[in-house]
Amino acid sequence: MFLKWAVTLYVSVLLGVPAALAQDTLDLERLFASPGLVGSVPSGLAYAPDGSVITFIKSRPDDAQQFDLWAYDVASGKTSMLVDSKRLEPDGFVLSEEEKALRERKRIASRRGIVQYKWDAQGNTLLVPLAGDLFIYRLADQSIRQLTDTEAFEYDARISPQGRYVSFLRDGGLYTIDLKNGRERRVSPKPQEGISYGTAEFVAQEEMRRFTGYWWSPDDNQIAYTRVDETGVDVISRLDINAGETALIEQRYPRAGRPNAVVDLFVKKVGQGKPRKIAWGASPDTYLARVYWGQERKLYLETVNRDQTERSLRSVRDGTTMPLEVYTERQSAWINLPNSSPIRNGEQDFNALKDGSVLLTSEESGFRHILKMGSDGNMTEVTKGPWVVLAVKAVDEKNGLVYFTAHKDSSIERHLYKTSYLKPTEPERLTELGRNWNVALDPSAKTFFGQSSSVNIPTQTGLYDIDGSFRGWIEENALNADHPYTPYLGAHSKPEFGTLKTDDGTSLNYTITKPYNFKPGRTYPAILQVYAGPLFQMVTNKFGRRALFKQYWQQQGYVVFSIDSRGSGGRGKAFEDVLYRQLANTEYTDQLLGVSFLKSLPYVDRDRVGVMGWSYGGYMTLHLALRAEPETFAAAVSGAPVTDWSFYDTFYTERYLDTPEDNPEGYELSSVLTYADELTTPLLVIHGMADDNVIFENATQLFARFQSSDVPFEMMTYPGRRHAIQTGPQGRHRMATTTRFFERYLRPRAAVSE
Repeated sequence: MFLKWAVTLYVSVLLGVPAALAQDTLDLERLFASPGLVGSVPSGLAYAPDGSVITFIKSRPDDAQQFDLWAYDVASGKTSMLVDSKRLEPDGFVLSEEEKALRERKRIASRRGIVQYKWDAQGNTLLVPLAGDLFIYRLADQSIRQLTDTEAFEYDARISPQGRYVSFLRDGGLYTIDLKNGRERRVSPKPQEGISYGTAEFVAQEEMRRFTGYWWSPDDNQIAYTRVDETGVDVISRLDINAGETALIEQRYPRAGRPNAVVDLFVKKVGQGKPRKIAWGASPDTYLARVYWGQERKLYLETVNRDQTERSLRSVRDGTTMPLEVYTERQSAWINLPNSSPIRNGEQDFNALKDGSVLLTSEESGFRHILKMGSDGNMTEVTKGPWVVLAVKAVDEKNGLVYFTAHKDSSIERHLYKTSYLKPTEPERLTELGRNWNVALDPSAKTFFGQSSSVNIPTQTGLYDIDGSFRGWIEENALNADHPYTPYLGAHSKPEFGTLKTDDGTSLNYTITKPYNFKPGRTYPAILQVYAGPLFQMVTNKFGRRALFKQYWQQQGYVVFSIDSRGSGGRGKAFEDVLYRQLANTEYTDQLLGVSFLKSLPYVDRDRVGVMGWSYGGYMTLHLALRAEPETFAAAVSGAPVTDWSFYDTFYTERYLDTPEDNPEGYELSSVLTYADELTTPLLVIHGMADDNVIFENATQLFARFQSSDVPFEMMTYPGRRHAIQTGPQGRHRMATTTRFFERYLRPRAAVSE
């Protein structure tokens, strides 16, 4: 299937399924029940070091939130379970606060069982953290060995590159276990109040996608680790309100304009000597963004200044402490960090090559592209053009090739490409158009596994030769008679994609879905689903929970519409820069452009248009409800919204707005509270009462403002829930509450029964 992307519009073709298999309509009970309607979608896929096996985590058919460890044999194509989480996980265990926070940052907070694992470099052993302890699975005899059995919670665990040690964090300290003799040793100094070692501070996890604070050298002989001093960071007393109890959580939370943690970096030889402190300039006004090991025990670190206008790559030679400048990227507005992280399959924008050169990515051109920096410091463009490189997936040094994902052929689809970094040419696409792809290459760059989907085809996971030819299914997830989604396939309208032009000629992507059983000549209520924030796209050609929720709404009789305004992701840095120093400005205008187009359609009832969004989308929902003309929206549902950016964290907020002291007007104009007295649209605000990202104070400040001005509104709060409320009984209740609210104010006709 190939995507026919026209300038203005294309329509996706629905997969054919016998009518007898596709008559049911979605209700809320089924939408949240097991097995999940997305089907069997493995996560955490990884090649064994020799490429012979692909391991992955998969949910159980009877419990969509319980995950086990599986393996796919590349040669035979056979799949088998490696570790049954039910055998090892005790009933009723409670996650530590550190692990809860880490899972929230990784957006896996609702999962149980095996949520992560690590291979050793030799391909003999897998490390499996489970229920707060660590287990080793040996492939040779399929044995499981428990490494730790403590009251404390061990987390951020991994096997050292040569397989001699297991390292982990416990109570803010860094530890190792010698796998030969079982000896446990604390590598770091003893943690103190407000000081931890080997950890990633809040903004590193939430905003930089750096989830760790320690890094092994390739030879197992040294380990680099952070010392995180949060004693100067404001303590936010956050109530973690559950149904049966309330806990007072003292959270170190650096709000915009306030002090950050001080992050020092040390390198220590394993089992001997004192650590050496790297003199990189640690302070509350600098960020340690990335750390890498290169050739010859050389350590590389990326740092960002407080203003986030300068990103520096520096190197430290073995045995020294003073970093030397390698490369610096500067931006007049702000720097976007490369989308790289040790926990993501093969995504590392920095690659030190054996010849002394380095491959990295930069947005200095206005679009992220790959650069090659020679050992002499000279830079060469490996990729270029008005499109975005997303991540480097692999480097084949033998053949001088680099493999990467990009939005080259379509801004709504991710694809895999290759090109030579020795003699750069036009990149060659290796994945099929018409789908969105997530991929990872084997260590020899001969095969890759790919997870692909479109708006109408659930995610399929396959093995492919490096030229893109198909070899076999790891998880076909076919829409056959046995697929959980098949009974609901026919009760589904085809999503349509198109573009709108702004006053300056910029094209904005949109998607629209008509109600099920749509009848020409009738008008229908509509819902604008909005996010509109940076680094995120609502309009993509892929399947998932968002597509299922959209199907639910269109079966209730709604037109569903989304538009990616200027400032959103996937279109390049220049497309995003309109956000600088005032949020909810350009993106607000672009969303209203979308609403104007929506209301111009002959089948949309212009008096019955609602808006809803979550997180930044909840923030934008409030701006639209408060600032647009009263007749624009008939109802609005805002979930987990930031209401005043002075409540939000330093790294995210200051990237776009600078500090409150430097840009008071921008903060005032960007704040929802500035416009709170103007509400005339019926409004429902939803928030988790244990949210540690968009803290609950954002909601309570807004509630207090509404109440003091005698402004009517509705609210729904969820005890014990953090930022995401998408699963379980509370996720279902949230959806039901939203449905009832829209039914009251948009009054759709029952499309399914007609």
